Amino acid sequence: MPTPVCFGTDGIRGRALVEITPDLAYRLGHAVAHVFKTPVFVGYDTRESSPVLAAAVLAGLSDGGAQGVNLGYFTTPGVAVIARQRGGVGVVVSASHNPFQDNGLKVLGPGGGKLDHATENAVTKALNAAPRAAREYFEEVAIDHRAQHDYAAHLRGLVPVDLSSLHIVLDCANGAASHVAHELFESTGARITVIHDAPDGRNINEHCGSTHVESLVAKVIELRADLGLAFDGDADRLVAVDANGRVRDGDDLMVLFATDLNERQVLGGGLVVTTMSNLGLRRAMNLAGIELVETDVGDRNVLLALEQRRWCFGGEQSGHLIFRDLSPTGDGLLTGMLLAELVVRRGPLGPIADAQWSRLPQELVNVARDAFDAEAVHDLFDELCTVYATNPGDVRLLVRPSGTEPVIRVMIEALEAKFVDEFCSRLANLFFV
Repeated sequence: MPTPVCFGTDGIRGRALVEITPDLAYRLGHAVAHVFKTPVFVGYDTRESSPVLAAAVLAGLSDGGAQGVNLGYFTTPGVAVIARQRGGVGVVVSASHNPFQDNGLKVLGPGGGKLDHATENAVTKALNAAPRAAREYFEEVAIDHRAQHDYAAHLRGLVPVDLSSLHIVLDCANGAASHVAHELFESTGARITVIHDAPDGRNINEHCGSTHVESLVAKVIELRADLGLAFDGDADRLVAVDANGRVRDGDDLMVLFATDLNERQVLGGGLVVTTMSNLGLRRAMNLAGIELVETDVGDRNVLLALEQRRWCFGGEQSGHLIFRDLSPTGDGLLTGMLLAELVVRRGPLGPIADAQWSRLPQELVNVARDAFDAEAVHDLFDELCTVYATNPGDVRLLVRPSGTEPVIRVMIEALEAKFVDEFCSRLANLFFV
């Protein structure tokens, strides 16, 4: 019997062809066919293992009695859009921002949205009961090439703005955005420079994209561009760079969008963030009179909170931003279009971000799970709180296991940079010496 499989915070993820095998992909396809009685749209990112795994998913769908549609190289939010437009569900083969050696499988529910917990449990149960593949190799399925243009046209329709006043540099992370970003942004009239849009199966996220923005910063400064936009491997997140080369993450963007939407009286409630968002964001929202709700890490948690409250906007510091009235999931390309529109309307990104909020000192440290000692970390925190005589609202410690890597993430933030620096230094002495 195969080892039982459980979904993490963003589907199933692991070493490609070792943990994420064609057999697992086949069984997932079979499980999705069992749970859903609609067409299933399958898209995948540009890592070398993705086409093989997608072929296995499509075979499992077919053997399970479902109609599977091969979208080819496709962004995760693009699969969500096509699933919504065409009345089906989606399967995405991607490991998002991870290196090419990893891969993953995620399922998008009816209308392209994230699975609720009950449906995810049903898929998990069906996956663990699914038959193993009776063959080792799977036939390629013809790609629906029209879907890519439909997706780009959909985004253009959502943001029909003239960006001809802007020079924008796009970093496609050698990922799924490489096949659509240029077409989309060029249609706005903007002057476009594209970097890292030549995927070779192994260079996805390699020193590029939203987790490695150094080359984008350099290019924006070199070209004196107005704006830089960095996507991750499957293009569901966005990190921006302003004209001065300063990186603007999801917290910057959430403050800007929430404040702008609120001033135009179209926010539709408050802002949903995760525990990772900076303390400075919380203070800025309080000053602006915008209600804030905090969830656990994961864009699915953000989306569920938005749906429960019927609010419109929320996101993560990493750059997953969800405009619930526009998209069933976070979409880096959509966020980039909306950010460029905001810049045209309100002015350069750097000055408007600086005017809205100040980021407080914050550091994130990853500690190997097998070396981690929670009691020692909390003892260190309590000791420094006493030494620095901090008020409870002026310092924050967050400890959580990663949903995608074998590490414990330790986040510390405080009004005083000295507190953060000393905590990180002593944390390193605990675990890295």
